[in-house]
Amino acid sequence: MYWWGPLVLILTFVVTEFSAWFNHKFIMHGFLWKFHKDHHQPEPGPFEKNDIFFLLYAVPSWLLIMLGIMYQGYFFVWVGFGIAAYGLAYFLFHDVYIHRRFKFMDKLDGPYFMAIRKAHKVHHKHRGKEHGECFGMLIVPLKYYKESRKAYKLKNKKR
Repeated sequence: MYWWGPLVLILTFVVTEFSAWFNHKFIMHGFLWKFHKDHHQPEPGPFEKNDIFFLLYAVPSWLLIMLGIMYQGYFFVWVGFGIAAYGLAYFLFHDVYIHRRFKFMDKLDGPYFMAIRKAHKVHHKHRGKEHGECFGMLIVPLKYYKESRKAYKLKNKKR
C-alpha cells in the first residue's frame, strides 16, 4: 500500500462534495430536472426516478477501481474508493438519515446533524426547479449550524 493512498481518498471525498453540489444545482435542477422532480414532488412507491443519479458516481468509481487494479494505477484506485466512500456517506446521510427511507439512523442527535436536516428542509421547501438553495449535503451554511447549536443547547438544558 502506498502511504499517500488514504490522503487521496480523503481529498477525493471532499472534492466529490463540491462536485455533488455543482451537479445538484446545475444538472439535477437544470436539464435533468425530469429525473430529479419526483424527489421534490414525491410520487408513490419505494423508488424515485431520482435514484438513477447514483450512476453519476457509481460507474466512474467502479471503473477507476477496476481499471486501476488491472493496470496497476493505484492513484486511480484510491480516487475510486474516495468516490465510493462519498456514495456511502450520501446513502447514509441523505437517504437514511434525512429522508428516513430506512429507520436505523433516526436517533442521531447533535448540532451538526440538526444543521444537515435543516439545510435539506430549506432546500426542499422549493418544490420546483427554480429558487433552490442549499445544494450540498455535508457542508451546510454556517447560519444553520449556529441555529442548530443554539437549539441543541436549549434542548439539552431542559433535560
